[in-house]
Amino acid sequence: MASIFTKIISGEIPSYKIAENDKFLAFLDVFPLVHGHVLVVPKKEIDYIFDIDDTDLSEMMIFAKGVAKALKKSVECKRIGVAVIGLEVPHAHIHLVPMNTANDVNFTQAKLKPSPEELSAMADKIRSNY
Repeated sequence: MASIFTKIISGEIPSYKIAENDKFLAFLDVFPLVHGHVLVVPKKEIDYIFDIDDTDLSEMMIFAKGVAKALKKSVECKRIGVAVIGLEVPHAHIHLVPMNTANDVNFTQAKLKPSPEELSAMADKIRSNY
């Protein structure tokens, strides 16, 4: 059964895309910890990030780095936090989270519920800096 991320990659489920190449996709988390929270996923469905082969994992981090730089230009924050949790969706992914305090990457806190308009505007802003 395809993961929700595979359905996003195929276009079956709409998303707020930030960047894409032949191997990876970055898109906004629609239930973010903070505004600008981005997910980076491999297009190949692999459950556990450390099951990704070394070359692809390296390329995924380099891809995420470019997205993080655009995100840092787009959202006022001290840093872009990086987290790999991997429990909520059986498809490897990296969280890129704008942060000003360590609590900004606290995955036990309540998630935001931005409107489609807010998500679209944020995606446009990040893409413009990519």
